[in-house]
Amino acid sequence: MATDFKSRNILAIAILAVGVSACQPTTVTDSVKIDPAQGSNSNISSLTAVVEKNPGSAEAYNVRGTAYGTAGRNREALADFTKAIQLNPKFYKAYANRALVYRAMGDPVNAINDYTAALKINSQYDEAYIGRGNVYRLAGKDEQAFRDFERAIRIGTTNPRAYHSRGLIYQKQGKHNQAIEDFSTAISLQPDAAAPYNSRGVSYLALGNLDNALEDINHALRVDDKSAEAWANQALVYEKKGDNKRAFKSYARAYNLDPSFTLARDGMNRTRG
Repeated sequence: MATDFKSRNILAIAILAVGVSACQPTTVTDSVKIDPAQGSNSNISSLTAVVEKNPGSAEAYNVRGTAYGTAGRNREALADFTKAIQLNPKFYKAYANRALVYRAMGDPVNAINDYTAALKINSQYDEAYIGRGNVYRLAGKDEQAFRDFERAIRIGTTNPRAYHSRGLIYQKQGKHNQAIEDFSTAISLQPDAAAPYNSRGVSYLALGNLDNALEDINHALRVDDKSAEAWANQALVYEKKGDNKRAFKSYARAYNLDPSFTLARDGMNRTRG
């Protein structure tokens, strides 16, 4: 599973009347080990040739569906995963892949149904627990989400999203020491991902450990300097340190990346010289 932690989902935490944000990924490709180039038109054409030569192959449709999903062509991806399931009703990976498409299309009910179907076929499929858990988490159903992340971790997943996602729930509950432990595990499993560093920085900030918070958030920005949330979090640390000049600049970077980001706009207003 690709664990790029790319898409945005803000978790707001009140810390001394100042919001702090952490992000968690939700991409169609986050359950499939593929190169982004697989979503190219030339690759899809090649995969279409394979499907035409092997019309009874569920795997062929599943692979092409993955490429369609990578390209953002969700309806074509949905059709291919559905065909793969029709050809092989026990193809639990195709159910999980189709769930990701439903999730991307804003259909959490069908996403959960497909993840559940995958788990009925293979109760040890960690990807489905993690995927379903994140659908629950984004819907505010933290108890169900937590159970799914716990299950994935208990069966030995090495997917960093399980730990990062469970950490976000701990963070939301104010259990920042447990959150930091989970974010640290996610980092150890994928040290080149920005989001766990940003999330861990949020919990350090909540505990008043400003130096560690700034170090983690700066690391996240070195990995991904297009994260409005990380720039805003950096600004919050500077603001807590009493450095409004730097805080304003970081809030401004966040606002320029996302003009709808009210935390950044409000922060600029507070720290404007």
